[in-house]
Amino acid sequence: MLDKKTILKSDDLPRERVTVPEWGGDVFVRTLTGTERDSFEQSMLRGKGKNREMNLSNIRARLSVLTICTEDGTRLFEAKDIDALGKKSASALDRIFGVAQRLNGLSGGDVEELAGN
Repeated sequence: MLDKKTILKSDDLPRERVTVPEWGGDVFVRTLTGTERDSFEQSMLRGKGKNREMNLSNIRARLSVLTICTEDGTRLFEAKDIDALGKKSASALDRIFGVAQRLNGLSGGDVEELAGN
Protein backbone atom coordinates (compact mmCIF):
# COMPACT_ATOMS: atom_id res chain seq x y z
CA MET A 1 0.00 0.00 0.00
CA LEU A 2 1.09 3.52 -0.71
CA ASP A 3 1.73 5.82 2.17
CA LYS A 4 1.29 9.59 2.43
CA LYS A 5 5.00 10.35 1.96
CA THR A 6 5.24 8.25 -1.20
CA ILE A 7 2.15 9.84 -2.73
CA LEU A 8 3.18 13.41 -1.97
CA LYS A 9 6.73 12.78 -3.22
CA SER A 10 5.70 11.19 -6.54
CA ASP A 11 6.19 13.05 -9.83
CA ASP A 12 2.68 12.56 -11.18
CA LEU A 13 2.55 15.47 -13.62
CA PRO A 14 3.65 13.95 -16.93
CA ARG A 15 4.83 16.36 -19.57
CA GLU A 16 5.28 16.22 -23.30
CA ARG A 17 7.62 18.12 -25.61
CA VAL A 18 5.75 20.10 -28.27
CA THR A 19 7.41 21.66 -31.31
CA VAL A 20 6.14 25.19 -31.97
CA PRO A 21 7.58 26.32 -35.31
CA GLU A 22 5.92 29.74 -34.97
CA TRP A 23 8.12 30.36 -31.91
CA GLY A 24 11.23 28.72 -33.33
CA GLY A 25 11.56 25.78 -30.95
CA ASP A 26 10.01 23.44 -28.44
CA VAL A 27 8.15 23.80 -25.15
CA PHE A 28 6.97 21.27 -22.63
CA VAL A 29 3.28 20.92 -21.82
CA ARG A 30 2.27 19.18 -18.60
CA THR A 31 -0.79 17.96 -16.81
CA LEU A 32 -2.58 20.25 -14.39
CA THR A 33 -2.49 19.88 -10.64
CA GLY A 34 -5.85 19.29 -9.00
CA THR A 35 -5.91 22.90 -7.79
CA GLU A 36 -5.08 24.25 -11.26
CA ARG A 37 -7.78 22.13 -12.89
CA ASP A 38 -10.41 23.36 -10.42
CA SER A 39 -9.33 26.96 -11.00
CA PHE A 40 -9.38 26.53 -14.79
CA GLU A 41 -12.84 24.97 -14.74
CA GLN A 42 -14.12 27.70 -12.44
CA SER A 43 -12.73 30.36 -14.82
CA MET A 44 -14.88 28.89 -17.60
CA LEU A 45 -18.10 29.93 -15.87
CA ARG A 46 -19.56 33.38 -15.25
CA GLY A 47 -22.51 34.18 -13.05
CA LYS A 48 -24.31 32.09 -10.45
CA GLY A 49 -27.16 29.63 -10.31
CA LYS A 50 -29.33 29.56 -13.42
CA ASN A 51 -27.64 32.72 -14.72
CA ARG A 52 -24.33 30.97 -15.47
CA GLU A 53 -22.81 31.21 -18.91
CA MET A 54 -19.66 29.87 -20.50
CA ASN A 55 -16.55 32.05 -20.50
CA LEU A 56 -14.46 30.89 -23.45
CA SER A 57 -12.62 34.21 -23.71
CA ASN A 58 -8.91 33.61 -24.27
CA ILE A 59 -9.36 29.94 -23.28
CA ARG A 60 -6.32 28.75 -25.26
CA ALA A 61 -4.02 31.22 -23.54
CA ARG A 62 -5.56 30.48 -20.11
CA LEU A 63 -4.88 26.76 -20.43
CA SER A 64 -1.46 27.33 -22.02
CA VAL A 65 -0.34 29.54 -19.13
CA LEU A 66 -1.20 26.71 -16.73
CA THR A 67 0.50 23.96 -18.72
CA ILE A 68 3.58 25.31 -20.55
CA CYS A 69 6.57 24.38 -18.44
CA THR A 70 10.28 23.68 -18.28
CA GLU A 71 11.65 20.18 -18.71
CA ASP A 72 11.43 19.64 -14.93
CA GLY A 73 7.75 20.70 -14.87
CA THR A 74 8.10 24.26 -13.54
CA ARG A 75 5.52 26.59 -15.09
CA LEU A 76 6.93 29.26 -17.41
CA PHE A 77 4.00 31.67 -17.17
CA GLU A 78 1.84 33.26 -14.51
CA ALA A 79 -1.80 34.38 -14.62
CA LYS A 80 -0.66 37.94 -15.40
CA ASP A 81 0.75 36.63 -18.72
CA ILE A 82 -2.58 35.40 -20.12
CA ASP A 83 -3.37 38.50 -22.18
CA ALA A 84 0.17 38.73 -23.63
CA LEU A 85 0.21 35.03 -24.52
CA GLY A 86 -3.26 35.38 -26.05
CA LYS A 87 -1.78 37.82 -28.57
CA LYS A 88 0.60 35.15 -29.91
CA SER A 89 -0.05 32.94 -32.94
CA ALA A 90 -3.42 31.18 -32.90
CA SER A 91 -1.81 28.18 -34.60
CA ALA A 92 0.83 27.89 -31.89
CA LEU A 93 -1.73 28.24 -29.10
CA ASP A 94 -4.03 25.75 -30.81
CA ARG A 95 -1.25 23.17 -30.94
CA ILE A 96 -0.43 23.61 -27.25
CA PHE A 97 -4.11 23.69 -26.30
CA GLY A 98 -4.70 20.38 -28.09
CA VAL A 99 -1.85 18.65 -26.26
CA ALA A 100 -2.94 20.15 -22.92
CA GLN A 101 -6.52 18.96 -23.52
CA ARG A 102 -5.35 15.43 -24.29
CA LEU A 103 -2.92 15.23 -21.34
CA ASN A 104 -5.57 16.50 -18.95
CA GLY A 105 -8.56 14.59 -20.27
CA LEU A 106 -10.38 17.81 -21.20
CA SER A 107 -12.85 17.35 -24.02
CA GLY A 108 -15.70 19.32 -25.56
CA GLY A 109 -18.01 17.12 -23.49
CA ASP A 110 -16.30 18.33 -20.32
CA VAL A 111 -17.03 21.93 -21.30
CA GLU A 112 -20.69 21.09 -21.95
CA GLU A 113 -20.92 19.27 -18.62
CA LEU A 114 -19.55 22.31 -16.80
CA ALA A 115 -22.13 24.53 -18.48
CA GLY A 116 -24.93 22.12 -17.56
CA ASN A 117 -23.87 21.80 -13.92
